[in-house]
Amino acid sequence: MGLGDLAGKGKDFLGSEKGEKASDDALEKGSDLASDRTGGKYDDKIDKGSDAADRRIGNE
Repeated sequence: MGLGDLAGKGKDFLGSEKGEKASDDALEKGSDLASDRTGGKYDDKIDKGSDAADRRIGNE
C-alpha cells in the first residue's frame, strides 16, 4: 500500500458519515481545549478557525 492509497482511504473515511462525526468531535475537543487554555479570550477566532477546518475536511 502506497502513500497515495493511504491518502485515498483517509479521504474516503472523512467523506463518510462516521468520518464526519469523528472530525466534528475532534474539532470540538480541540476548540474547547484552546478556549480553556486562553481563558475564552479568543473564542471568536477559535470558532472561525474551527468552522473553516470543518468546511475543508468535512462534508457538512
